[in-house]
Amino acid sequence: MKNLVLGAAIGQCVHIAGLSHFLRLCEEEGFLAINLGPAIPVKLLFDKIVEHNPCICAISFRLTPEDFKPLLKEIRERKKHVTKDIKFFFGGTPPVAKLALNSGLFVQVFAGSETLEEIKSAILGKKKKKQKIDFPQTLIDRIEYSSPFPIIRHHYGEPNLEATIKGARKISLSRTLDVLSLGPDQNAQEFFFSPEKMDKNQDGAGGVPLRKREDLLRIYNSTRCGNYPLLRCYSGTNDLIKWAQMLKETINIAWGAVPLCWYSSLDGRSKKGIAEAIEEKQAAISYYAKSRIPVEVNESHQWSLRDAHDSLAVAMAFLSAYNAKKLNVRTFVLQMMFNNPPSTSPHMDLAKMLAKLEMVKSLEDRNFRILREVRAGIASIPSDPYRAKGHLSASAVYSMMLKPHILHIVGFSEGYKIVTPSILIESCKIGRGAINLAIKGNFDLEKDSFIRSRKNHLIKEATIIIEAIKSLGKRFSDPLTAPSNIENAIRVGILDTPHFAGLKGLKGEIVTACVNGGWEAICPKTRNVLSERERIRNLGVDF
Repeated sequence: MKNLVLGAAIGQCVHIAGLSHFLRLCEEEGFLAINLGPAIPVKLLFDKIVEHNPCICAISFRLTPEDFKPLLKEIRERKKHVTKDIKFFFGGTPPVAKLALNSGLFVQVFAGSETLEEIKSAILGKKKKKQKIDFPQTLIDRIEYSSPFPIIRHHYGEPNLEATIKGARKISLSRTLDVLSLGPDQNAQEFFFSPEKMDKNQDGAGGVPLRKREDLLRIYNSTRCGNYPLLRCYSGTNDLIKWAQMLKETINIAWGAVPLCWYSSLDGRSKKGIAEAIEEKQAAISYYAKSRIPVEVNESHQWSLRDAHDSLAVAMAFLSAYNAKKLNVRTFVLQMMFNNPPSTSPHMDLAKMLAKLEMVKSLEDRNFRILREVRAGIASIPSDPYRAKGHLSASAVYSMMLKPHILHIVGFSEGYKIVTPSILIESCKIGRGAINLAIKGNFDLEKDSFIRSRKNHLIKEATIIIEAIKSLGKRFSDPLTAPSNIENAIRVGILDTPHFAGLKGLKGEIVTACVNGGWEAICPKTRNVLSERERIRNLGVDF
């Protein structure tokens, strides 16, 4: 029968859990499945093959290679007497699977490391993808290709160009991620187009030392193998439009990632004033929009990295998306960084992200699409590699509750050393395992009364911040996109973090604390939580 799968654990093997799961997958894909059960003699199996004439015969054996050898010999002899139309699959432990693979008797051999997508593709008879055309090269197409699974993104950039080129090829051949995000060193980010200003002592600090366009082309070409991952790259902290043009022309950048207020005098990564930097960021976003390239405004989590309270983080997520829409971005990537600040509890984290998502989605229409991206916070990764791996997987499982389009994996070694290709590949495999667990069914967050209440509270408080920014800039036609008004909102303290304390021209008077797992603005004297209306009015802002 063309849609019948026959399965058996042969010889003395009584382990049928893997076989049962495989046959269940076959049934989910529309096949009929017959499980002959454990310890089936090879002769009986082939008698049943003749009786049922299946399209696939799935053989399982999980004992030792020595036990398998005589069974393999018998399979070879008996296989000569059945139709060649039957596809023989094998599943077993890696040592036994190696024997099965080398025998040439099986069209598919499973050793336990295969992804769910790979197993389903084998069941459906899809050939392995080996050519560029098989792997979509735009963000939207790649997401649709991978659905219902999110695509996997990881950051990479070693302090040596040649090592990065070699590593990028290794990563691509591993087929473990969909998007490779390049991280240039700080010299490149700030002075790529003014190399005379570079500090040679800082070469390789923070990433790969890109020094000419050809470096990007070489990295891109090294990834034209394996599963042909999409590429993207940091936007640069100066000359953002030049960077955007170059990344479009060299690596076919999958989406641009540009902050709104940062990479300025605000964080010291550029000498530009806040308003001037915002204007430059808006121009870069506009360039990506005109080029029909999706955009991520990596703004909100920058505030949380500096211990901003949750209401402000939600407000900045909305403000970022609002600016992107006004600049004619059609596809907006909403990055939601979990565990940020690190003491945030999962409950509070999920509520904060739901609040961000709901406010941003209020802007969505047929010309403005929202894509959800989730990731662990880099500052939260433990320095112990075993704890880091546990943290990585746990964070991925509960962030999957937001049904992301993109899962941004943070390498487990980020807390103690740079990510090598081997660590990156292992981290992505850990993430893939978390996805495979979460995709089976997760909690409905909206049914959790605590999370729902916290989400609604944050939306209410974030809306007050947005209204205060509007009120501050009444003279502007659109106060939420006016660079000087956004700068003013920072300087008067509507947008403030404790990390601004002592910095020239910044308020830095806000006090925040982790309260019951969430971050709040508090009164420095009483330590009581402040509402946004109370906090902003204490600044002398009338709205």
